[in-house]
Amino acid sequence: MLWTITIACLLLAGLIFRQSFRKRNEAPETLGEDAGLAILEFGRAFPGEAIRAVITTANGRTVFLRLHDGKAGCMHAHGHHYACHLIEPGTVRVSSAGPKRLEVRFANAAFEGGTFEFRDEKQAAEISLWLLGSFMPGLAGQNPQISGQPG
Repeated sequence: MLWTITIACLLLAGLIFRQSFRKRNEAPETLGEDAGLAILEFGRAFPGEAIRAVITTANGRTVFLRLHDGKAGCMHAHGHHYACHLIEPGTVRVSSAGPKRLEVRFANAAFEGGTFEFRDEKQAAEISLWLLGSFMPGLAGQNPQISGQPG
C-alpha cells in the first residue's frame, strides 16, 4: 500500500513539474512578446514588404510595423499564431482614447480593430502617424498638394 501511494505521489509531482515547465516555455509566445517572431511571420505573409520600424503595444499582443513605401502593417497574436494585415492609407480610422491609447478601426477587417495601449505617448503618436498615412515621403515628393505646396 505504501508503494502505491509513493508511486502516485511521484506521478503527480511529475505532472505538476511538466505543466509548470510547459507554461514557462510557452508564456512569451502566447503573450505575443516576441517581436522577432512577429517580424518573421509578417515576412512570411508578405514577402515583398520591407519593414522599417516595429512598435508593440504595452501588453505585447499587437505589433505595428512601418513599411518601406508609406504603408503600415498590423499583427495580432492569437495563441501561437499571428493575424497579419497590410494597411493601405485610407483604410483605417484612428482616434485618441487617452494619452497612451489609440482606438483603431480597420475598414477591411473590423474584427481586428479595438483600443490599443502603448508604453508611452510618443509611441502612440508615431503609430497614429503611420496609420493615418501622414508619413508618406514618396507620395509627398510626387504630388505637391499632398505636402502642402501650392499646385
